[in-house]
Amino acid sequence: MHKLFTYLSFVRFSHSVFALPFALTGALLAWRTSPFSWWQVFWIVICMVAARSAAMGFNRLVDARFDALNPRTAMRELPRGVMSRREATLFVVVSSVAFVYAAGRLNPLCLALSPVALAIVFWYALAKRYTSYTQLFLGLAMAVAPVGGWIAAGGGAGAEPWLLGLAIGLWVGGFDVLYACQDVEFDRAHRLRSIPVRFGIGAAIRLSRLMHLATVVAMAVLWRAADLPPLYLAGVAIVAVLLAYEQSLVSERDLSQLRRAFDLNGYVGIIYFAATALSLVIG
Repeated sequence: MHKLFTYLSFVRFSHSVFALPFALTGALLAWRTSPFSWWQVFWIVICMVAARSAAMGFNRLVDARFDALNPRTAMRELPRGVMSRREATLFVVVSSVAFVYAAGRLNPLCLALSPVALAIVFWYALAKRYTSYTQLFLGLAMAVAPVGGWIAAGGGAGAEPWLLGLAIGLWVGGFDVLYACQDVEFDRAHRLRSIPVRFGIGAAIRLSRLMHLATVVAMAVLWRAADLPPLYLAGVAIVAVLLAYEQSLVSERDLSQLRRAFDLNGYVGIIYFAATALSLVIG
């Protein structure tokens, strides 16, 4: 049991709430015109958990040396020695295989695209060594979730998954820009790249706010594109309030509430999914 908790902590399993609701929202929108199946729900959940676990495990592996040097991350599982590199590598391989298998259980297109999805989520772990726009690549990796959910549920051509992907990409990229502000000095000292490192904390926070504003706009545009009931907008309004509050907790001079701001994001996906599902049921 102790080892299980170690693995769950290794990949921050609780953070699955960031992408999973958006994958299911993409599927919900597709199910309006395609047959619904609980098996699809099951395999979508397996895909999301497995892909995120593989990506997070890979990230921890390639960053283990830096994590050991950074006081903020030195207590993670690999630097502390409570998990070996061999165990972590096996975990990433098993999670990747589980993702590909689950994708194959959904439909042939999901299976064909599964290696592409893994390549995108793995690239984020390496991006900080090569580009300052690392946080945007995390947004891209998370934007795959609603598009994948749409395809998994048999969705055809339409603007819905792309608008939803744009919304989650901007949202995740925006809060990751904030999160990266706390490591600016460490990243500069070790020649790691990020938006805050390149442009400074003040400019990074302003960019994050613009990205979160654009998130709300993309969600509102989806309302029109998908012809959703007005109740949907209530969920978007709540998301807007949460993001505004998150941004209010952080400033260039005071990053002390950054962790609290980050944790608020756990509610965004859940509230948005619930509002969309309820609006579809009632509508």
